[in-house]
Amino acid sequence: MPAIQYRNFIDGRFVETSAQFEDIDPATGEVRALVHEADAALVEEAVAAASQARRGWGETAVEDRAAMLGRIAAGIDRRAEDFLKAEVGDTGKPIALARSLDIPRGAANFRVFANLITSASGEVYESPTPDGLGALNYSIRRPLGVVGVISPWNLPLLLFTWKVAPALACGNTIVAKPSEETPGTATLLAEVMEEAGLPAGVFNLVHGFGPGSAGEAIVASKGVQAITFTGESGTGAHIMRAAAEGVRPISFELGGKNAALVFADCDFDRAVEGVARSTFLNTGQVCLCTERVYVQRPIFDRFAAALAERARAMVIGDPWDERTQMGPLISRDHRDKVLSYYQLARDEGAEVLAGGGIPVLPGKAASGWYIEPTIWTNLPQTARCLHEEIFGPACALIPFDDEDEALELANDSSYGLACSIWTSNITRGHRMAGRIEVGLVWLNTWFLRDLRTPFGGAKLSGIGREGGRHSLDFYSETKNVCVKL
Repeated sequence: MPAIQYRNFIDGRFVETSAQFEDIDPATGEVRALVHEADAALVEEAVAAASQARRGWGETAVEDRAAMLGRIAAGIDRRAEDFLKAEVGDTGKPIALARSLDIPRGAANFRVFANLITSASGEVYESPTPDGLGALNYSIRRPLGVVGVISPWNLPLLLFTWKVAPALACGNTIVAKPSEETPGTATLLAEVMEEAGLPAGVFNLVHGFGPGSAGEAIVASKGVQAITFTGESGTGAHIMRAAAEGVRPISFELGGKNAALVFADCDFDRAVEGVARSTFLNTGQVCLCTERVYVQRPIFDRFAAALAERARAMVIGDPWDERTQMGPLISRDHRDKVLSYYQLARDEGAEVLAGGGIPVLPGKAASGWYIEPTIWTNLPQTARCLHEEIFGPACALIPFDDEDEALELANDSSYGLACSIWTSNITRGHRMAGRIEVGLVWLNTWFLRDLRTPFGGAKLSGIGREGGRHSLDFYSETKNVCVKL
């Protein structure tokens, strides 16, 4: 039996269950932990605990809530190596990436929202009245209540804390479910919260799956006042239907089929490096990753050759090796899905410039869920591989001639999360940015984030915005008070 066991955390205590499932290391295919699955009854216990705690936490002074978030951030820092081991073990992502991105960002999310909630201001208006004495209107924030948090497996600590931190900052209590693929860091976070002295019932953690398990139970519970979810668009639609019962607010960050527009006047080397990073980071398992690359015709052949060379040069293998650039996909099922698109691309007429299969790796890695970074050309714009989210380390390169064509191609998608534009003509960059139907645009960069800015997508890519005051707006009700003078 694995030495590691991940338990539920309810009303300030860790809870075991008789139903358990295996947590698999994607780098080796070996069982690394057992996870205790919560049933609907246990989820209702968590909701009841959160409901009981909501008044006390919601009435806690803002400064005290911010101080608690600061202690949680310090706890993540103090146990950074534990979080690193859990993150890499669950996801198979390279240790260098997890150390530089996921773990520090988990702590940063708590610090950012601790600062924001203490500086958040409301609106104040002096209003005229018929008697000439006037009235004063001012707004205040109040928590929503119990928030259901359902987060994904690709950036488990980063995206989990991205929701939990502002929800707590605004005075809500939480029932949260991490992905069944990546339960480790969320369980460690529960330990950190207990150590920090967070009152019992304010944060509750349940493990399990979606339909017929903990995820469905959270969404169905009448005691959950709001739901925030990051994941696949079809799942989001299912949750949205359930959330309509009770007219509960939702915040969704869903899928993407993101484009990069590479103009002939770009800084060529910078663009190649940027597109390679946006295609292959975390083995392509980031909602913001690029799967469609539109390149202006004069540099198309040169760019395609350079990007293919970068793909072939990627260091794939042991995620615990500091030199590794790309680890495995999250699961065997997901690799099968991505490989099915590799075959589909061939069927749709693609020329494979790099990759297209499974790499041959030594030792335990031979049993891991690795895949080759892949570059295609010659796909028609109507190809399924240009319209369906693959969520793997692959992209298609397509030539374009002018701005209007590039804009038409970029907007030819049911998704609308992100786009990167590579050009030395900043006027063009601004002009294009305003016309592309997405929630985020990067000019001559990718994945650069200020946590105060709005984050979210259009079309099938989501509803609402997270980040900065936009998160505060979702996780709180704004109340107006009118005072007759």
